[in-house]
Amino acid sequence: MKQPAGPGLFESQAPRPLADRLRPQSLSEVAGQDHLLGPAGPLARMVAARAITSMVLWGPPGTGKTTIARLLAGATDLHFEAVSAIQGGVADLRKVFEAARGRRAGGQGTLLFVDEIHRFNRAQQDAFLPYIEDGTIILVGATTENPSFELNGAILSRVRVFILNALDTDALRTLLERAEALMERPLPLAPEAREALIDMAGGDGRYMLNMAEQIFALAEGDNLAIEDMGQLLQRRMPSHDKAGDGHYDLLSAFHKSLRGSDPHAALYYAARMIHAGEAPEAVFRRLSCAASEDVGMADPQAMVQVITAWQAFERIGWPEGRLFLAQAINYVATAPKSNASYNGWNAAMAAAQRTSHVAPPMRILNAPTKLMKDIGRHAGYQYDHDYPDAYAGQQFLPDELSSAEFYEPNERGFERDIRRRLDYWANLKERRRDPG
Repeated sequence: MKQPAGPGLFESQAPRPLADRLRPQSLSEVAGQDHLLGPAGPLARMVAARAITSMVLWGPPGTGKTTIARLLAGATDLHFEAVSAIQGGVADLRKVFEAARGRRAGGQGTLLFVDEIHRFNRAQQDAFLPYIEDGTIILVGATTENPSFELNGAILSRVRVFILNALDTDALRTLLERAEALMERPLPLAPEAREALIDMAGGDGRYMLNMAEQIFALAEGDNLAIEDMGQLLQRRMPSHDKAGDGHYDLLSAFHKSLRGSDPHAALYYAARMIHAGEAPEAVFRRLSCAASEDVGMADPQAMVQVITAWQAFERIGWPEGRLFLAQAINYVATAPKSNASYNGWNAAMAAAQRTSHVAPPMRILNAPTKLMKDIGRHAGYQYDHDYPDAYAGQQFLPDELSSAEFYEPNERGFERDIRRRLDYWANLKERRRDPG
């Protein structure tokens, strides 16, 4: 748990991994996390105000968690201390806390970076609490696991959780360009092999740079094809082009199989994609789309099943994760189908574009001031819970759209019940409008 000793006499001559040499020197150089580090991002605002708070950085491997912690410390003149939950325990932490307390007495704060913080058990996590509360340390924890499940409530109540994204294609391309600039030569790959390398990274910048370093060191000749790159790296390459038509063809076949209630075909095309090197997240994303677009309210549990399976997959990983994926696929494929929500949204959007100038009825607008009451806002509003069936039968749409119906449930699955409920309310509204 001790800080590494200072650089030795010959350390500058020792080889350093490409990923380490390319570590950003400022927060503005961190790729792929603009939502946190851009001008309006919360971490950028903290640095500008020189007011870093304790936090947890949650994201996949190779997305810059360690780098961001180092740069936050450097930008705010905090002493950077790094520990790993894999290597140390509470006794080691106490030494870190005592050193931080000594620095604090001398006027310098400490940013304590805890890698894999979720690996500390609940009792070990509690050890941080008094030192966070009295300001001895600014805690920056890093985790690849969902903090809601892995960190205790006392820790979570004292930190902010920031989510780091897997690096997208543009961010990974930027890293490759920086690597080429550092090496002062282009990566010797054909364009399609370059894209395949980016796809293989799965959003992990460090992993991609490690592969690029091997290519720089071992490639003989220029413009290696995909197969040559796979042989060089000793990795199986995707059998479909994830950057081109093959990728989208399999996704399309998968989605249409789900829509067509064919679990056999859906499982097959999902297996084809996984076998070819597709990220499981891509399959889960398409499953989520199908659960809403094609199942929708005919079985609202479809979305719950997919998201739950996705979360379980992220927590457990392979090989058990294949069971969660298969269960979600089978559920969506065999669920009753309806695109009524999809159609309803499209119809509502079209109506909104035509009537964006139209005001809602005055009676359903709040009137927090006397002036608003005087002009008629909220006048005549009927509180639905005061009526039988908690339904007053008011008109909520503007008069120009009073007869519009955007959501039209069908007679399949749960939507059959929704259809009956809507018809029942429509009849109640008619009776209350015309008591005779």
